[in-house]
Formats: sequence, C-alpha cells, structure tokens
Amino acid sequence: MNVYAYDRAAAVAYARKWALGRNPAFYDFNDIGGDCTNFASQCIFAGCGVMNYLPLYGWFYRSASDRTPSWTGVQFLHNFLVGNDGVGPFAQVVPLEQAEVGDVIQLGDGRGDFFHSPVAVAIRPPARGKIKEDDILIAAHTYDALDRTLSSYNARQYRVLHILGYRK
Repeated sequence: MNVYAYDRAAAVAYARKWALGRNPAFYDFNDIGGDCTNFASQCIFAGCGVMNYLPLYGWFYRSASDRTPSWTGVQFLHNFLVGNDGVGPFAQVVPLEQAEVGDVIQLGDGRGDFFHSPVAVAIRPPARGKIKEDDILIAAHTYDALDRTLSSYNARQYRVLHILGYRK
C-alpha cells in the first residue's frame, strides 16, 4: 500500500474556514458530548481525503448514526491514528516541540484521561529554545476557537498526534 503526504495546508485552511462555524455536511455533536474530535477528524480528512471504512475499528463518517467511534471520540481517534496500518491517515505521538500545523494536540487531565482535540493552525517562532504552549495557536469546536493559544487551556498534559501521512 502506498503512503501519501498529508496536506497540512489543506487541513489548516479547512480548520480556519470552519472553526467558528459548522460545515452542514457533518452533524454538530455539541449537545451530545462535544464536537471537538468531529471537527479534528474533518480537518484531518481535508488533509488526506481518505476514510477507513472498517466497521468499528476504522475511521469514517457517513452520517451522525453511521460513523466510527474514532471519528468523534478523543481516545478512539488517538487509538485509530497511532494504530492504523491500513487505509487512511496514521500518526505517532511526539513531544510538543515537534508539533506541526495540521496536527491534533489532545488535552489531558494529568491522570491519563484526554478530553479535547484541537488542531494546530499556526506555530509562532519560539522566543527562547523549543516550542512551548504559548507558541502554538489552535482551532477547535465545542468551545469554538480560532488562533487560541494552547497555553490558555486548563490542561495538565498534551498529546501531539503528529500525522505522518495516509494510505489508500
């Protein structure tokens, strides 16, 4: 299976277009648990254009009632991306200083529970040394945000899902 480059510019352009609104092609999950991972999945899809239609363990969206848990669930998205060796996007967890635009940076509570999936849309040059939370600007749904600093969230830990590419 061939590996293709993730289009980070397309993912960021999508994030910027829809961060403060909703694409009518996708259900808004805000009232039933949150829309952050749905939005992150839409951004990733904009950067690769390929879904994985395996029932239960894949990553796809056809409708609110015909989708995989990985499309809308924080932990399920992580599990799919870092474990995917088939069709669709795949990622690895990297340190914060290795984040790139188009990556998903999941926020955690410090006990290992992750609860939010914003997308990096800009990374400012660090003032000193390596990239830190103040240098990363994100876009997100649930609590809609565009160009919000990562440091402005009340998170005890971060998990960068660095998208490596996709397969089709």
